[in-house]
Amino acid sequence: MLNKVPEVTIFFWIIKILSTTVGETAADFLNFKLNLGLTNTTFVMCGLLLITLFLQFRSRKYVPGIYWLAVVLISVVGTLVSDNLVDNFGVTLETTTITFTLALLVTFVAWYASEKTLSIHSIYTTKREAFYWSAILFTFALGTAAGDLTAESLNLGYWKSALMFPALIGVVTIAYYRFKLSTVLAFWIVYILTRPLGASLGDYLSQPRDEGGLSLGTVGTSAIFLVTILSLVIYLTKTRRDEIPLPRSAEESSVTHGE
Repeated sequence: MLNKVPEVTIFFWIIKILSTTVGETAADFLNFKLNLGLTNTTFVMCGLLLITLFLQFRSRKYVPGIYWLAVVLISVVGTLVSDNLVDNFGVTLETTTITFTLALLVTFVAWYASEKTLSIHSIYTTKREAFYWSAILFTFALGTAAGDLTAESLNLGYWKSALMFPALIGVVTIAYYRFKLSTVLAFWIVYILTRPLGASLGDYLSQPRDEGGLSLGTVGTSAIFLVTILSLVIYLTKTRRDEIPLPRSAEESSVTHGE
């Protein structure tokens, strides 16, 4: 297989943050506005995610439409997993944050022990892709729990949380460029931090003004962000600007096999 994930460009981070915001607002929309309830919403979205991941694993290369649909759906599911633990099972936000942190660490340890790398530039086997999507799911669930923890349990509010996480991302960025922080480590830390950033942003835009939001509503916020994501995915599909360049040997093999 060719590499199954996109290159990390500015488009990657824009769509990632938009996807995390959609994960927060879409879950609330399906749960409350459509009255599906948390359990039914979880079943529906998990079903859609499984179908999309089936298509993703079946593909032999990176396809922007399939990949980013999987990210959006896994963002919603990650939110729902965290919400189910808190709302249906009474697990505290502190416990869920710690639990998902440990689950993510176990995933990384198992991934590295098996493959000797955590780089996203080497997702060209089914096993590595399975580790990759497992890590993605836990980052979204962790981000949801951590975002809710800071915004609600620590009483920071939505807009303060939305400012705090970019500040933390800025610290990681400085550490990467100034102090030569590992590329792989920097990527995954920022990937985790963009989840609560998107969740806080989604809450700030959609929640009523008397609760610290801008009252755009879950429908309006989800629609704006989904249209933006769709536009960027169409652009990337046409331009192929986020495809990871093939090594020369792989290019020659692709030409030989007519790919």
